[in-house]
Order: sequence, then structure tokens, then C-alpha cells
Amino acid sequence: MTKATEAVLTVFALSAVYFALYSGVFPTPKTFHDEILPFLPWWGLVTFGAYALGTLGWGIITFKDKEDKYKELLVQIDEAKEFYKAKGIKLD
Repeated sequence: MTKATEAVLTVFALSAVYFALYSGVFPTPKTFHDEILPFLPWWGLVTFGAYALGTLGWGIITFKDKEDKYKELLVQIDEAKEFYKAKGIKLD
């Protein structure tokens, strides 16, 4: 199963549970249904955003620790520059 399939399946499952709770298929206390449940999608979105930014930041901070990947990226950048110079495109 690919990552995209896993992500879609997870979103679908969470959405199904949320709509079942919201529509009353699963009985919930009135306080939970009226005061907490409407904000769960926003809480999930903010949590996912914080996780994504944290993961991205950690990857940037620890990038130099992966010396072989760093050197590979520099070689690819040089190859791309040579390719574009051969095509007549000026770069910085």
C-alpha cells in the first residue's frame, strides 16, 4: 500500500467517525456534541500543520548531518547548472 493510499484511507476513516458522531449515530453527551465536536476538524488541521512544520524544520536542521545526501545534492545542482548552460539559459 502506498503512502497516498494510507493517507486517503486514514482521512476517510476519521471523516466517517467524525460524521457518525456529528449526526448522532453514536450517542454522545450534549456538552461534547455542542462544544467540543464542532472544533475537532480545526484542532486536527492545526495539529497536522504543527507536525508538518516541525518535521520540515527538523529535516532542515539535521540536513548537514547526512553528509552523503548533502554531497549528492551538490553534484545534482552542478549537473543542472551545466545542463541549463548547454541549453543557453543563464543562471545566477
